[in-house]
Amino acid sequence: MPLATVNGIRLNYEDTGSGEPVVLIMGSGSGGRAWHMYQVPALTAAGYRVVTFDNRGIPPTDVCADGFTVDDMVADVVALAARLRLGPFRVIGTSMGAYVAQELALTRPDLVRQAVLMASRARSDALRAALARAERELHRSGVRLPARYQAVVQAMQSLSPRTLDDEQAVVDWLDVMELSGQNEAGRGAQLGLEPMPDRRRAYAGIEVPCHVVSFADDLVTPPRAGEELAGIIPDAGFEVVPDAGHYGYLENPEAVNKSILEFFGNAG
Repeated sequence: MPLATVNGIRLNYEDTGSGEPVVLIMGSGSGGRAWHMYQVPALTAAGYRVVTFDNRGIPPTDVCADGFTVDDMVADVVALAARLRLGPFRVIGTSMGAYVAQELALTRPDLVRQAVLMASRARSDALRAALARAERELHRSGVRLPARYQAVVQAMQSLSPRTLDDEQAVVDWLDVMELSGQNEAGRGAQLGLEPMPDRRRAYAGIEVPCHVVSFADDLVTPPRAGEELAGIIPDAGFEVVPDAGHYGYLENPEAVNKSILEFFGNAG
């Protein structure tokens, strides 16, 4: 994957396929390669050019350990799109990546043709805000929990009961999560984006066609948060994908990909 200097940082990206461009924005703690298991093959097979990248905080993109804002992340997408001469493009984001996509759609509607917002929301509720503050406090304390323990907690928070009841799947997920949890500096920088402020009034001004996808078993961003977001954005669609937790794009990719492609196919 090439490194591009954009918006004052080195950004690791991958440009796959040909056709109308789609930019995929990953959530916190994961690299852009996570999209390549299911979403990139489906999109390229459907005739799209797909751009994925590692967000700030995820090496080999610069970690930016001193912190950054969602506006910085929006600027990264804008600068990468300009460098690759994408023109107006479609965007897909999940979790933190959906937050970035929402802000991009709001501030640069000239660049965004359509937006798919997965595992997303318009604000943090009391419980999620408390969790975000607690995670930031834990990180700043310098206490380092065992990687295996962190992986187990992450699995219980982020996966559906269907996955958690599959013993081989759990073993595989724990191995992946344990390996991905080693970047403490980058994780700490991304934690600085939480808790999310209340953006309900702002998002009522989004003019880009949006489709909100929630995951039925998502404990981190429950479907009611996605339904609220879809109700705020004018004319936004809303769908709940079954048998899926916060990582629903990996747990039930067939349903997720179908939802994305049907929405893209309805472009005016």
